[in-house]
Amino acid sequence: MKKGYLTAAAAAALSAAMAFGAWAASFQTVNQVMYVNASSLNVRTEPSATAGKAQSLSRGTAVQVNGLSGEWARISLGGKNYYVASRYLSSGNSAAASTATAAASTPVSVPEGVTVSDITLSDNLRFASSSKIKTGTAKLYKNTKGKYGDKVVCVNAGHGTSGGERVKTLSHPDGSPKVTGGTNQRGAVESMAVSSGMTFKDGTPESRVTLQEAQILRDVLLNRGFSVLMIREGSDVQLDNIARTVLANNYAACHIAVHWDSTSSDKGAYFMSVPDGLKKMDPVSSTWQKSEAFGEALIGGLRGKGVKIFGGGSMDVDLTQTSYSTVPSVDIELGDKVSDHSEATLRKLAEGLADGVTQYFTK
Repeated sequence: MKKGYLTAAAAAALSAAMAFGAWAASFQTVNQVMYVNASSLNVRTEPSATAGKAQSLSRGTAVQVNGLSGEWARISLGGKNYYVASRYLSSGNSAAASTATAAASTPVSVPEGVTVSDITLSDNLRFASSSKIKTGTAKLYKNTKGKYGDKVVCVNAGHGTSGGERVKTLSHPDGSPKVTGGTNQRGAVESMAVSSGMTFKDGTPESRVTLQEAQILRDVLLNRGFSVLMIREGSDVQLDNIARTVLANNYAACHIAVHWDSTSSDKGAYFMSVPDGLKKMDPVSSTWQKSEAFGEALIGGLRGKGVKIFGGGSMDVDLTQTSYSTVPSVDIELGDKVSDHSEATLRKLAEGLADGVTQYFTK
């Protein structure tokens, strides 16, 4: 090769490097969470429709955008940069909200004999005055012809209250401090009214998955003959953890709050049991044994479906929910941020939970 000349391969490599440098320079640096607003959005290795596809993202998935340039957005996934068509991204949570709203507005196929009514929180109910966010509406599906229609199961899709993380409520009815850590630290007299939840490794908000699981569980329970109180049927409900618990106390025979843990080990399912330090506090003293029996029944149902269980199936955690509960009440963690949350898995989890509910009421 003569001095000053490049081989064809070297020239091609240089051209590619210059093109990549031009792409990088053309992107305006931003730092913004946006949401997929398409049924399926292709993630590209380069800002080109002909570039290799790394994966696809579903509607409502949250993505971290770090650059914008014309038709393309640069996003960070797993510590690497990829590219998506910017026109399929929405600011705020409008994409996720529209998906959940559409799902909620679709008529629910309920068995014959099921009536549906809206339930709001009345200020004269016990503990209602401790709630700070209570303008939302739950739905009661009364199964008048179901085999277990007299048993109302409260299904609480965890999180999903806009602004809930900025509001504080008393951790315990008597104003005493928390005895364990968790979302709120040990010793906290006031706790977050409703946390926003974690984000799955694939970018899906936990609140979206808890809603999907709650909707599937609702349908399974109705088809088995139970009545159901649905706390949340859309992306947002203005009911904090105390309001949700008070509604369950007054309209249901038991309370299941659906969550996934924030760990990253695919740890399996478990329920949050009551710490010893709370067992003499009112109203926990009259409910904790029933709650733990209910939690064990739910774990048994999940185990029977082959669901992975973490340790012995429980962990002592001081929760606002169980501190205010007067009915058997369980926060159940169905996995963590790396666990599979496909529709097939959510359906298996729902069947397992329904088996546990049936076992609890028929033992």
